[in-house]
Amino acid sequence: MTFLVIAYLGGALTILSPCILPILPFVFARAGQPFLRSTLSLLTGMAATFCAVATLAAVGGNWAISANEYGRLAALALLAVFGVGLISPRAASIITRPVVELGNRLANAAGKPGSVPTIAGSLILGIATGLLWAPCAGPILGLVLTGAALKGANLETSLLLAAYAAGAATSLAGAILVGGRVFAGMKQSLGFSERIRQVLGAAVLAGVTVIALGLDTGFLSQISYASTASFEQQVLDRLRTTKAPEAATAAGASAAAARSELPVEGKAPSLDGANEWLNSPPLTREQLRGKVVLVDFWTYSCINCIRTIPYVRAWADKYRDQGLVVIGVHAPEFAFEKKIDNVRQAVAGFKIDYPVAIDNDYKIWRAFDNSYWPAHYLIDAKGQIRYHHFGEGNYRQTEEAIQDLLREAGSSASSSAPVSPEATGAEAGADIGHMRSGETYIGYRQAENFASNEAVRADTPRDYSVTTPSLNEWGLSGTWTVGAEAATLDAADGGITYRFSARDLHLVLGPANAGKPVRFQVTIDGHPPGADHGADTDAEGNGVVTSTRLYQLVRQSGTVEARTFAIRFLDPGVQAYAFTFG
Repeated sequence: MTFLVIAYLGGALTILSPCILPILPFVFARAGQPFLRSTLSLLTGMAATFCAVATLAAVGGNWAISANEYGRLAALALLAVFGVGLISPRAASIITRPVVELGNRLANAAGKPGSVPTIAGSLILGIATGLLWAPCAGPILGLVLTGAALKGANLETSLLLAAYAAGAATSLAGAILVGGRVFAGMKQSLGFSERIRQVLGAAVLAGVTVIALGLDTGFLSQISYASTASFEQQVLDRLRTTKAPEAATAAGASAAAARSELPVEGKAPSLDGANEWLNSPPLTREQLRGKVVLVDFWTYSCINCIRTIPYVRAWADKYRDQGLVVIGVHAPEFAFEKKIDNVRQAVAGFKIDYPVAIDNDYKIWRAFDNSYWPAHYLIDAKGQIRYHHFGEGNYRQTEEAIQDLLREAGSSASSSAPVSPEATGAEAGADIGHMRSGETYIGYRQAENFASNEAVRADTPRDYSVTTPSLNEWGLSGTWTVGAEAATLDAADGGITYRFSARDLHLVLGPANAGKPVRFQVTIDGHPPGADHGADTDAEGNGVVTSTRLYQLVRQSGTVEARTFAIRFLDPGVQAYAFTFG
């Protein structure tokens, strides 16, 4: 129930985000009309259509992508007729009779003088608007869609998407009601209702044009990276589903004196269900009784997890002899992360020597009711969860919680300076203050801001080309097959271009053909990177893809500014998954 509230609030916050701008002309065309017959029908159609399309996008395949693309084209045509009908019913009569009839009905539904809005007309407009609605995938919507991709279509996913859509519809309804009063006052005082209707029609046609030409994505990607993400994250942190706190009693006077003030969040779930354990035999709750346990959910190509690893390693080393047990739970995001040999290689590469449970089936993930990479849970000596933190950061507070629980367990650990690990390459902390680019997926299931001259043809080889993308846009060049998770290069000399603004640029890459290495060259603004090369390239931009992992390709050494990154693969067979930045 709490998660439904979180999803609803996330949807309600959408109205504060710039990504809602393209559909506002269609929505505000309802201002001043009867709420039940006009506004409610429009928002119902919009929310229902978004819920259905988002579900298909999360769990569907090529057919779902194609169907939605055709639906968007139909929606644009329908809304164009609607806009023409608002501006001039006489102009709409030039179109063929069936379209004229539909246009006139929609014009009436929009508020033609003397007409009564129809529920059916408003519902049709809502469906069309829902097909165009692409809200920013902030933490809450991203969490819902990730859950859908992991677990498949189910009632929980549909309910969460419906709650998100309902939240957005509620905030839009409030805006429409306020806008309706403003418009009504203008009509009474100024007497140009016809002119207002024509202005709304022009806004609708402008919105259709902007979306049809793809002009909205380039602009919004520049201003909406942060958007409402911080607000949404606060909602998640405050309302996250947890088990009810349990009453805890001290075992004796000495335990009571050292008792931590950290709340009891519930009994720690079982660690059963792992596919395999690395660096240790399987561990059980009974074996861990009396120990303080840090459970770290991670996946090896996640840049946020990579930047957290130095701290987790340092805690494991510093507090091992005082009773701390660190357990990494590797829950994969991509299919290649389910290969245990890949994980074993990553564990060795990151110099992780604490136990790692391979959770390919997400059994431990679900037992903890987890939703994040990375996520940290602290379990006390009695087997109770006493602390959690999601994402990067908060390292000092997490270490203080470790010390508190160790003292409560009887350790002589005293407060000490927090660890300060030396992190290099991709493990170094992000330059958040200069980061204007966000995680970007290349597979068609979650791809955004694609700027090649050709449209994506899912699961089919196609020649692509790209000229000069705008900020946070990217494109392919050469012959690629774009799949749900990754794009695979079918012939040598293909590449990827991305216009980004961040200190670091990373790209998750892997060889497709049984580990055959793939050579590549990187340029920045058309030149070798020089001092701005990343940990996996040299000053000339040369590198080799040898395994499937995250590669750091750029680290700007001077002033951080918008740059055009390009990578050209000299051999075929590379698979590209996602860009991340730091």
